[in-house]
Amino acid sequence: MKKFFHKKEFKTEGGKILPEIEIAYHTYGNLNAEKNNVVWVCHALTANSDCADWWSGIIGPGKVFDPAKHFIVCANILGSCYGSSGPLSENPQTKKKYFSSFPAITIRDMVKAHILLKEHLGIEKIFMGAGGSMGAYQILEWAVTEPTLFENFLLTTTSPKESAWGISIHTAQRLAIEADSTFGNESRSLSGENAGAKGLKAARAIGMLTYRSYEAYCKLQTDADENKLENFKAESYIQHQGNKLVNRFNAYSYHLLTRAMDSHNICRGRGKMEDVLKSIKQKTLIVGISSDFLCPTAEQKFMAQHIPNSTYKEIDSIFGHDGFLVEFEKLGVLVKENLLKV
Repeated sequence: MKKFFHKKEFKTEGGKILPEIEIAYHTYGNLNAEKNNVVWVCHALTANSDCADWWSGIIGPGKVFDPAKHFIVCANILGSCYGSSGPLSENPQTKKKYFSSFPAITIRDMVKAHILLKEHLGIEKIFMGAGGSMGAYQILEWAVTEPTLFENFLLTTTSPKESAWGISIHTAQRLAIEADSTFGNESRSLSGENAGAKGLKAARAIGMLTYRSYEAYCKLQTDADENKLENFKAESYIQHQGNKLVNRFNAYSYHLLTRAMDSHNICRGRGKMEDVLKSIKQKTLIVGISSDFLCPTAEQKFMAQHIPNSTYKEIDSIFGHDGFLVEFEKLGVLVKENLLKV
């Protein structure tokens, strides 16, 4: 992991000022002489900048995005707890961690930070912008902010605006965090008894219901023992997923970032959604997952209807919204056939 330090004030979309920011990022491969081999990957809600780890199915030697051919960049988003400025960062003015005083941020703020990093790295053109879910929110916002920067887009399991359904889910998750009486206390640890840890576990449990599908849970989490009265496999799975997130993430960041997701709307202040989508001229591959319960395929089809040079492809999968992280072989084939094939 590398760090970029922006030692100047950073003004958020909401008007708040961060005295300075730092951005954690990973790069793989090298920028070629023509500077035309950049693949910029944006990550989802609780991921980090090590995209070769969480998207290993399509990033790596011999994969769709190969460091031997591409210069791959992924930056950790503002508000996260994986190295970029966020609630667990120290406020340089007070010399104390921000915690709940870290200002509200939007998807546009995240992209604004990406642009600062892009300029720091000397990148003038990006061959492809790629992301799924909240990662694609960032790519879409960036596509409108800098309309001539990118050549191609890969957008999966996403939408041009956060839906009322998504906002409602996030609200339920924040209510779970807020119901934890320890949320709001100071915590310097990312493990153990974090402030808000139990609330974060409950919030993750809510999220897990939307990341997979009915079919996936029934196929993978049904007990073979028909006589069970307790300790069900599905219960154990949800408990396990909640504990995993508590041990690697933070309630302050989760609370902040779900609000940032709610802010996603590429047409805010720009006119009609259809017209904003029509302004995206690059070759765009839009991928939906047939069983996606969180960002249904209707949202991706709507984008494909209005982005002029786009292609919609659907992956038949039981893995729901998480399909963009699981069905990498199918996704890889689509990228090769629709974006990389000459």
